[in-house]
Amino acid sequence: MRACMPSLGADQFDHEDPSESHQQSSFFNWVGGIQATILSINWYTFGISFGGFIGLILIVWLQNDKGWDIGFCVCSILILLGLLVFALGLPFYRNQIPEGSPLTRILTAVILPLQVLVVAFRNRSVELPEKLEEAQERSTETYFIEVLPETKSLKFLDKACINRGKDGAWSLCSTTKVEETKIVLRVLPLFISSMIGYVSNPILFTFTVQQGGITNTRLGKICVSPATLFIIPTIFQMVMLPIYDQFLVPFLRKRTGYASGITHLQRVGIGFASIILASVIAAVVERKRKEAAVQISLFLLTPQFFLLGVSDVTSFPGLLEFFNSEAPRGMKSIAAALLWCVLGLSSLLATFLVQIVNRATRHGSRGGWLEATSLNNSRLDLFYWVVAVVGLLAFLNYLYWAKRYVYRHDPRVVTNQPSVDQDSL
Repeated sequence: MRACMPSLGADQFDHEDPSESHQQSSFFNWVGGIQATILSINWYTFGISFGGFIGLILIVWLQNDKGWDIGFCVCSILILLGLLVFALGLPFYRNQIPEGSPLTRILTAVILPLQVLVVAFRNRSVELPEKLEEAQERSTETYFIEVLPETKSLKFLDKACINRGKDGAWSLCSTTKVEETKIVLRVLPLFISSMIGYVSNPILFTFTVQQGGITNTRLGKICVSPATLFIIPTIFQMVMLPIYDQFLVPFLRKRTGYASGITHLQRVGIGFASIILASVIAAVVERKRKEAAVQISLFLLTPQFFLLGVSDVTSFPGLLEFFNSEAPRGMKSIAAALLWCVLGLSSLLATFLVQIVNRATRHGSRGGWLEATSLNNSRLDLFYWVVAVVGLLAFLNYLYWAKRYVYRHDPRVVTNQPSVDQDSL
């Protein structure tokens, strides 16, 4: 569902209308409606943050005090309510009629680049003409719903369009197929870089809660649960998203000329930089906690949670908008799902990082840095420094690819033509 919602929302905006194109940028902060068409405006990332806020307060309280059965029952009711609200909007949505089988599109996203690479390799010895006309395939494929113009990047792939008198998908490719493959190959380094850049995120969230469990959790006469700290980045997102969208974006737009104030990749880069800073602060705070004679306050962990909130406000919607805007029209849903792939794979890499550090720091009967029975006997502070170094290297790698990326559409101008200028980070 999360992968489909951004694509459905983005379909409500007309890229050829400058005002609606600006609103699409807002959509990835909020689930935005079109003026005079959808009466209410709900923000996508804001909605996720608000849902998390309700869960951290209401659902956690119900499960702890009333029982898990009551908590799950309330969750089911809220999901049903959300489905009903969604159904009420059906008459107002702009529905893009799908062409072909959804399964075909998914398989095509995997097989298509391989086909183009194979055909281009077979034609490697053929000289590429100066003016390449589109090759017409003699097949009945109908899944293309957007004709992509020829671009100048990755020119060696254009050889897949050369007609050598043979038919078939593995012998001849259309210009649209080649251009879709170029899009996939251009986005792939940034997908991998973002995945590595997000590795620090699940690590910080997980270990910060464990840190909170051995700190002074009292706020006056109230005992605060360490898990409640998740409210800090959630509230920050809910406050900052309206400010960012209504004030910062118009301010930056006037000075940079970009429709969204800054480019998508610049916004993502800010998020990754904040994660690095959060790792450094976490290392310093953990060192101070271990050296303190008395328990430190739980709220000393607030700065690192605040910076994680900054990351969610910037990199999360930034990646959503980037993948959606760069994908061909027929791959929008798949592109939106890439963000969740980034988050899932980064969590898997985080697990591998913990195992690698434990194995590297294990000496005989002495366990690794994170294998102690208590954080007081572990070296979490040193591990945070390792996380910061990994985050820095990932950030530098991200900058390398982001600086060389060429957007399909000029971020400064609403157009349907690919940008020939390198609007880089």
